[in-house]
Amino acid sequence: MRRLTPVAVALVVAAVIAGLAAQYWLNSPIGTLAAEEMYEVREGASLKSVAGDLAERGLLSWPRVFSTWGRLTGQAQNIKVGEYLLEPGISPSELLARLVAGKVKLYPVTIVEGWTSRDLFAALAGSPAVHMTLGDPINADSDGLPDALQAGHPEGQYFPDTYMVPRGMSDAVILQQANKLMQEKLAAAWDDRADGLPFKDPYELLILASIVERETAVDSERAQIAGVFIRRLKKGMRLQTDPTVIYGLGEAFDGNLTREHLLTDNPYNTYTRGGLPPTPIALPGENSLQAAAHPDDGAALYFVASGELDGTHVFSATLQEHNAAVSAYIARLRQARREARSATQ
Repeated sequence: MRRLTPVAVALVVAAVIAGLAAQYWLNSPIGTLAAEEMYEVREGASLKSVAGDLAERGLLSWPRVFSTWGRLTGQAQNIKVGEYLLEPGISPSELLARLVAGKVKLYPVTIVEGWTSRDLFAALAGSPAVHMTLGDPINADSDGLPDALQAGHPEGQYFPDTYMVPRGMSDAVILQQANKLMQEKLAAAWDDRADGLPFKDPYELLILASIVERETAVDSERAQIAGVFIRRLKKGMRLQTDPTVIYGLGEAFDGNLTREHLLTDNPYNTYTRGGLPPTPIALPGENSLQAAAHPDDGAALYFVASGELDGTHVFSATLQEHNAAVSAYIARLRQARREARSATQ
């Protein structure tokens, strides 16, 4: 049996020590990382170039060990493009695992209940995380829109929620996600709806839910308001709801709804036309979808703002009661204006 020479022994010992040192370093916190830092892996970057870049920034003291470890473990070719948040305490091995898993930093993109599609598309265009690819997503034939919208109308078709997305995600992908979630929520509401509702299909439920969304921000009132509209539809009464008129006016609406507006006919004017408007007028949230699917029973056929700061309404079963509630609301507004003028004098 051949004995190892002293030189060979020294080399073996050195290799073992180096391996142990490398393993210790790979699993120890990056000591120079005192605060959170963002690092972006760009398209076409290799693990070796990433290691060199991190070393130049003072974040990796042994870049060759980092890239060699990635190559030996078969991970070097699997790193993902994107932004990564590096926090104090992360080790090189944890960093490599994060790069391979693609655990990039996510940004919130919030779609707000009651928004119109124009509001939504403007918000996407204003988000630094979103890559805009659609020329005019309001037009239903825009390339990249969900298939369900290619021959339809985009209003009301996206579910309000906060979507966590990596920087650079396209507007089309976000819209597809939001549309898919809305279809799921709408299908669930439709399948579980109360008996006897005057809807031909889920789309009509979506339309009413959008009106409820625009009529009140008070969750406890949504089913009451839906109940008023359901009873009016069943009785053949016009809905006479201001938000549909405002939607029909579009960009011509300056914030002041006039009697002339209420008398000017268009497909969304529910003072001049019976039934539901042709499309939703906003993005309804889940509470409004459920309110349209499960409206409150009762006798109320009218409602008007109470004038209270909580945004609630007064509900009435007869026109006489409603007119009295309207008069009380007007009186409250006038009193508030007088008090405001007195306070400024």
